Amino acid sequence: MSAESQLKSRITEDMKAAMRAGDKVRLGTIRMALAAIKQVEVDTREALDDAGVLAVLDKMVKQRRESIEQYRKAGRDDLADVEQTELEVIGAYLPEPLSEEEINRLIDSAIGETGAASVRDMGKVMGLLKPQIQGRADMSA
Repeated sequence: MSAESQLKSRITEDMKAAMRAGDKVRLGTIRMALAAIKQVEVDTREALDDAGVLAVLDKMVKQRRESIEQYRKAGRDDLADVEQTELEVIGAYLPEPLSEEEINRLIDSAIGETGAASVRDMGKVMGLLKPQIQGRADMSA
């Protein structure tokens, strides 16, 4: 098996395990993640590699965090709890988050490599950083 999708294979195996264990919440969340991955593959007409799968999962985590915040503001803790459970299941597939110190070090390194001197050079810096940080830190930070 190539790098094409070790992560996707792991998610699929976890889905089978959740099915055997009768863990409906975990099973539903994993199926939702696999459906999102499949949708991107259909839209782009190519199989995702691990970086692509990570990007999809990272987006799903970000959506869950935003939903939790909105539900809590609206006093809908029941819905926020469902989203939190999904967030934990999906988040388990993401790499270990970077510390603020590690992020700052990567940013400094990227600025040095690109020779960025102003905000106008942010695109170059972000282009270099994104593959290193994807799924390990909030890109908006």
